[in-house]
Amino acid sequence: MRRLLRRLLVAAVVFCAVPAPAADSQAVPDTLAQRIAACTSCHGERGEGGDNGFNPRLAGKPAGYLHRQMQDFQRGLRHYEIMEYMVAPLTDAYMREIAEYFAGQEVPYARHPVPATTAAAMARGEELATRGDPKRGVPACMACHGPNLTGVQPDIPGLVGLPYDYISAQIGAWRTNTRSTVAPDCMATIANRLSDADISAVAAWLAQRPVPDDAHPEPAGSIKPPLHCGVLGG
Repeated sequence: MRRLLRRLLVAAVVFCAVPAPAADSQAVPDTLAQRIAACTSCHGERGEGGDNGFNPRLAGKPAGYLHRQMQDFQRGLRHYEIMEYMVAPLTDAYMREIAEYFAGQEVPYARHPVPATTAAAMARGEELATRGDPKRGVPACMACHGPNLTGVQPDIPGLVGLPYDYISAQIGAWRTNTRSTVAPDCMATIANRLSDADISAVAAWLAQRPVPDDAHPEPAGSIKPPLHCGVLGG
């Protein structure tokens, strides 16, 4: 036992005598771009969108909208495990800073593949996006998201440039209550008035729509959305 204790003591002395590694002379810069590396790893270096159909573009979206989404993940109103984990420890001020960063990014839009869609389905998608379906109480996408579907300040996102998979998945998420927001949650109302075929059709039409030369969101107050869409709480 004494011999074992002696060996342990010698080992401890030797271990303590080993000098600690020198501090890295090239410290990681404390910049917002560095601190949001977890965001850009999925959404692209400047928020241009991931290389799949499910990590959406953040660049150029209204800051109020981006801030709202992080709040919704934090409050359990919107569900996606990775995002819920990422935003859980963030302060509201920090989330606003992140939102402002991505809102200010000006990067080209990527094109995404659209699944084979019949002419009839594409016509139905155009009808829903541009005129809606009054008989079913479905307003046109353009009624909320702007005449060019580029969004409206301060909190209505653009739909142009989004992949088919993302659009259809998010409308489906509203129908299954895995995505929601504070009242009035008009998208939940609209999504539950659409059929599966409607969702596929409007997602296909939106995904293939060319991005306009000016893809900035419309000014605040430039449209009066139906169903009180866009009138969000604090």
